[in-house]
Amino acid sequence: MTGKMVEFQSNGQRASGYLSLPESGKGAGVLVIQEWWGLVPHIKSVADRLAQSGFVALAPDLYHGQATQEPNEAQKLMLELDIARAGKDMAGAIAFLKSHRDVDPKKVGCIGFCMGGGMTLHLAATGKIDAAVPFYGGLHKVPDWRGVQCPIQGHYAEHDGPTDALPAVREGLQKAGKQATFHIYKGTRHAFFNDARPEVYDPSAAQAAWDRTLEFLRKTLR
Repeated sequence: MTGKMVEFQSNGQRASGYLSLPESGKGAGVLVIQEWWGLVPHIKSVADRLAQSGFVALAPDLYHGQATQEPNEAQKLMLELDIARAGKDMAGAIAFLKSHRDVDPKKVGCIGFCMGGGMTLHLAATGKIDAAVPFYGGLHKVPDWRGVQCPIQGHYAEHDGPTDALPAVREGLQKAGKQATFHIYKGTRHAFFNDARPEVYDPSAAQAAWDRTLEFLRKTLR
């Protein structure tokens, strides 16, 4: 880990997150939204990898200190998540990035995984971010797709099972007249990008998705 934990304002309260800065100096901001496990080392490593690629990356701690490796506990944490509070935390994280001295240009993209992928799509629909990269993002509530003002590049597994939200996402965006690009990786399962889960991790697909993500963020945020 090369970043550090920081605090920022969240609608009058305090929130925290993992901030990683580029050695190259200034760069565009990227929000990294966690899976249902919490702010675990894998998510921090994604922030570090973004920083190594020239971005200022911030992963907000939406569970406020709680994290787990157990699926049942992760599901419990996700179901107990205060969505309104999480929305304020993410808005506070975006404001923190846009005001940070190392964020230049003052643009913020967002990358999220599973639960965080769905939240990334919701943020895109609010018009608060400049680029959205959902990885196998599910939707618990359908956003108003008419609010999408930023480019979207999604990454999904071929065998995502019951969590596959892509058909509904595509349909909603198309009906709203919004353009988006989605990549589906053959032979992969849900969470194929997560190198901390060897049972589903697909190195080839993960690298292809990462390369596409970096190219997309550089193009849209710089």
